[in-house]
Amino acid sequence: MCDDETETENEVYLEQRRLTRRELTLGTSAAMAVLLTGCKSAPPAPPAKEADSAEPRGATPPTPTPAEAAEPAPSPAAGETASRMVTIDTPDGQAEAFFVTPKSGRHPGVLVWPDVAGLRDAYRKMATRLAGEGYAVLAVNQYYRSSKMPVLSEFAEWRTEEGKAKIGPMRKAITPEGVAKDGAAFVAWLDQQKEVDAAKKLGTTGYCMGGPFTFRTAAAAPERVGVIASFHGGGLATEDPHSPHLLLAKMKAAALICIAQNDHDRQPDAKPTLEQAAKQANRPAEIEVYPAQHGWCTIDSPVYDEKQAERAWARMLATFERHL
Repeated sequence: MCDDETETENEVYLEQRRLTRRELTLGTSAAMAVLLTGCKSAPPAPPAKEADSAEPRGATPPTPTPAEAAEPAPSPAAGETASRMVTIDTPDGQAEAFFVTPKSGRHPGVLVWPDVAGLRDAYRKMATRLAGEGYAVLAVNQYYRSSKMPVLSEFAEWRTEEGKAKIGPMRKAITPEGVAKDGAAFVAWLDQQKEVDAAKKLGTTGYCMGGPFTFRTAAAAPERVGVIASFHGGGLATEDPHSPHLLLAKMKAAALICIAQNDHDRQPDAKPTLEQAAKQANRPAEIEVYPAQHGWCTIDSPVYDEKQAERAWARMLATFERHL
């Protein structure tokens, strides 16, 4: 999950990527020098082969440029959308949220729980992309008890001392019971919207700290939530009596659980624990460790990995198509 240890791991990972890119740049410069001095008989280096999905551990993907990392290419099937900011009543107050849907028709609802840095432009873009695929999407400010929007404007702010000092108390104000109440309220709100097809099940997605929130939402509204999708979710299987994996028995949803490689390295028993819990609960579940760092699916994260994020996105759409 997003804590100091994860940030340290990601810093090491990013430094390795920077060094690798520097070595590649030096190699290119050396090749150009050879050509410029007239040594044209030397054969050019063969192009690098693109790694497949089963990348070996330690493989270092190229760092995307800021423009590449800012926003993935839209799906060819994406349609036009309409959006608005909304305020939703919950048992603990009023929560701000971003609601985006296709411009016409009624569609399955999806509740999006953002990562530690909260609801911001990156998640509005991600929600809009999902709406373009035919879903009525609600991305929420999970910190509404402590702050109105904007909380942070981009993920980079969370990585500063000021950002962590601001977010820390807000995280502590969110309890498992509070998330369950919020999830039920957000699901009920979605069902009341004219753009939502209430005859179909809803989905909920969560990133980082939002991953376990999907479990709590599905357990709080089991008759309505048909899919949970957790991307680099933190603390999904622990010894705590409130551990999210224990809620699989209380939900009626299919589960897509995408685990970061460094999260798996730190807690290798989480995946088999989740698999066993899903089996015992008779819940359909796809649980996979991706060769990417914690945070790889969020488009403004420094470790955003487009290739692996697109894999996870495709699996999410396939799961939605099958169960919603």
